[in-house]
Amino acid sequence: MKMKITKMAHNKFLPEYKTEGSSGMDLYAAIEKPITLKPLERVLVPTGIKIEIPIEYEAQIRARSGLSVKHGITLINAVGTVDADYRGEVCVGLVNLSNEEYTINPDDRIAQMVIAKVEKAQIEVVTELSESKRGEGGFGSTGF
Repeated sequence: MKMKITKMAHNKFLPEYKTEGSSGMDLYAAIEKPITLKPLERVLVPTGIKIEIPIEYEAQIRARSGLSVKHGITLINAVGTVDADYRGEVCVGLVNLSNEEYTINPDDRIAQMVIAKVEKAQIEVVTELSESKRGEGGFGSTGF
């Protein structure tokens, strides 16, 4: 699968896999000056790239585990989706879940991008669903 990418003027780095076994490419903050996030504050950080991926794929934007565990910096929407037909700049919505301010500096690695195949469901409206062992058991119904 080939992904086309446009590097915008305010970007110094392309996404990159840091190791041979990496499933996600690091994304960088394409900002001119530092951004300080206060506790519970949210910000949309530009990456300086635009991408084109085939229709059967999506780009999943995921948190970097080091930022999450060490500093409480994660994604606003848990996992972001960049659809195959989107052609705008890829931006990352970050939130500070810690009790401390955190500063994002220009060119910091802020998230990772995973390219994944997408299956489209064909909707069939029915009057009943088949029975299952779990049934309508919801949150916590299978134990802790």
